[in-house]
Amino acid sequence: MTQPPAHDNPGSAPADSRRPGASRRWRWIALAALVIVALLVWRWIAHRAPPPAPPPPPIAVVSTVVASADLPRYVIGIGTVQATTSVTVRARVDGQIERVAFSEGRDVKAGDLLVQIDARPYRAQLEQARATKARDVAQLLNARVDLKRYQTLAAQGASPQQQSDTQAALVKQLEAAVLTDQAQIDYAAVQLDYTSIRSPIDGRTGVRLIDVGNIVHAADANGIVVVNQIDPITVLFTLPEESVGAVNAAMQTVGNAGLVVDAYARNGGAKLASGKLTLINNQIDNTSGTVQLKATFANANHRLWPGQYVNARLTLGVMKQAIALDASVVQNGPNGTFVYVVNGQGKAAVQAVKVGVTQGNRAIIESGLSAGTRVVVDGQLKLRPGVSVVEARNGSGNGAGSARATTPGAASTPLSASSAGAPAGASGPAGQ
Repeated sequence: MTQPPAHDNPGSAPADSRRPGASRRWRWIALAALVIVALLVWRWIAHRAPPPAPPPPPIAVVSTVVASADLPRYVIGIGTVQATTSVTVRARVDGQIERVAFSEGRDVKAGDLLVQIDARPYRAQLEQARATKARDVAQLLNARVDLKRYQTLAAQGASPQQQSDTQAALVKQLEAAVLTDQAQIDYAAVQLDYTSIRSPIDGRTGVRLIDVGNIVHAADANGIVVVNQIDPITVLFTLPEESVGAVNAAMQTVGNAGLVVDAYARNGGAKLASGKLTLINNQIDNTSGTVQLKATFANANHRLWPGQYVNARLTLGVMKQAIALDASVVQNGPNGTFVYVVNGQGKAAVQAVKVGVTQGNRAIIESGLSAGTRVVVDGQLKLRPGVSVVEARNGSGNGAGSARATTPGAASTPLSASSAGAPAGASGPAGQ
């Protein structure tokens, strides 16, 4: 019997007829595995930690080691130099100027002749008064002789008593006339003396306001010359009303010795003179909230001049073992004032401080800072806590040590708190 073909039997399919499906299945499995591996690699790359950032470069700063010292406690006010005495010399009689005896801008002494007015009319008046007196004196002498005769006759009953009394009254009138004549003589002598105009004080003359030949009057508004006493000289300055209590307390402490006042130039700050406080006004100006004070200075070298503006520094006492910094070194933060210091690792750190008073450009540290601490005095605006710092140096290799800005391109060296002493060239209040 004939066997049916093998392909006609559905239950006996050959093995190679199932191989293509299995191969496709394995390809899908491999593809899925590759996708999973790719996802894992992508996730690892996307979420791995970034490499650590390089540390920031050190910042060049200028620092100094602060020290404590006895510092003056003072207040500063703006003042005006004034002559101790200022006199506008005027004529006291009318007349024509014959001579000007002074030179402009020269020193004169009290009693020196300045101007001579024509004295002839006043000399004539004096002579006239003297003549009048001589006439009245002669009449008085004659009246006294007659009075003596009348009194003798009246006593003998040879003349009436009334005549004697009338003569006595006449004598008294003539005596009064003589006294009047003497007063006229004195007045004429004074008027004559007024024709010689003399300096009333020691001082220096200013610009001559009138020339020879002009007629002057006692009622003239303008004078002849102004004489100012400039040695000694005074400075009138103002302080806030809050300073009155401290000034009065300091005056009671020093007693008769007086508080020291130093005058400084407004432009360059050079010290011009040193004097003593002589006046604190007895009331405060309510419109400005200030009080006026006056100081007197010896001025032999004429460094102070009337009308000059100066800064008057009034010393109230001494602060023992105080620490002073430039006011620009002290920074303001949300928690108060602070400064940048350099710790032992050569890194910047914030140090909270309390400022007691500010004197000019100096801040007196009341607490928070001790002597021997290295403080950043320049370059602190670029700092933050924990940043490494280096000491800026000038071109010669020496540390700046002051509040000057760092020179671009200047060499730098590592900075640490163990550096001995303040950098060379330290200056300013921060280095005191």
